[in-house]
Amino acid sequence: MASHRPVLLNEALEGLAVYRDGWYVDGTYGRGGHSAGILAALGKRGRLLALDKDPEAVEHARATFGSDPRFSVRFGGFENFRALVAPWLRGQRLAGTLLDLGISSAQLDDARRGFSFSGDGPLDMRMNPDDGISARQWLRQVDEAELADVLRRFGEEPRARRIARAIIETRASTPIETTGQLAELAARTAGPGNRRIHPATRVFQAIRIHINRELKSLETALDQCRRLLAGGGRLCVISFHSLEDRIVKRFMARQAKGDPVYAGLPDIPPGAGPTMRLIGGLTRPRQTEVEANPRARSARLRVAERLGAVA
Repeated sequence: MASHRPVLLNEALEGLAVYRDGWYVDGTYGRGGHSAGILAALGKRGRLLALDKDPEAVEHARATFGSDPRFSVRFGGFENFRALVAPWLRGQRLAGTLLDLGISSAQLDDARRGFSFSGDGPLDMRMNPDDGISARQWLRQVDEAELADVLRRFGEEPRARRIARAIIETRASTPIETTGQLAELAARTAGPGNRRIHPATRVFQAIRIHINRELKSLETALDQCRRLLAGGGRLCVISFHSLEDRIVKRFMARQAKGDPVYAGLPDIPPGAGPTMRLIGGLTRPRQTEVEANPRARSARLRVAERLGAVA
């Protein structure tokens, strides 16, 4: 199993502008690489709350950092950010929040979780194994039109209709139960050609995003994060594909511009003006990081800062 390497660690810490007494949230603990970096920069009065919807990640957090009085962990996804974080804050405001989207290396490397086609395992794909239906259950019941739509929207798969039809035809005689079965079917259906990625990559991405409601969760979380930031507090988001990055980019740009209805008008109602400012542009990993950790190659970091007084 590959060792855990937090992606864009130094860049994320720089984006958060961590100060010793600040209160921070790592909204996607994973295996704690970013949490460890934040804790290393905190003083005795600083605090860090980690969130994760994967029970194994929460267990890891408690075993690794549970004895540190500055650290707390809550079981739950960042789509419930306010409900999880506000009671912990006890009236404080956040100095910064980090979201590292997608799946963790630990999830990817464990064939039992069903996220990867590099090793054969049960086709599950749930970040929280106790929440919702698994990928194999969904593939048993989904119709061809919905499946093609999911592959097209969440995987940007150009052969979505062909692959969806092949899955529906195959399951009529042979249930699709494992990652190996799905990967082989996707590769066979896509056909030969020069490819930079495995032909099953977009299929797995699309089904995983759908099963875990990842894009909807992200849209829900971003404004909750913003509202709990102090003036000058930072929101840092690391994404791994264009669908996530587009949501983050548009949210931050919208908050930096304010409500377009009032653009150019002399009197702007409270709350209608800009609430954040962009910090730098898009940050990608350096070549040295990609060489050391190929999984970092598609990572993208965006940072925004809460303006002035908070509402």
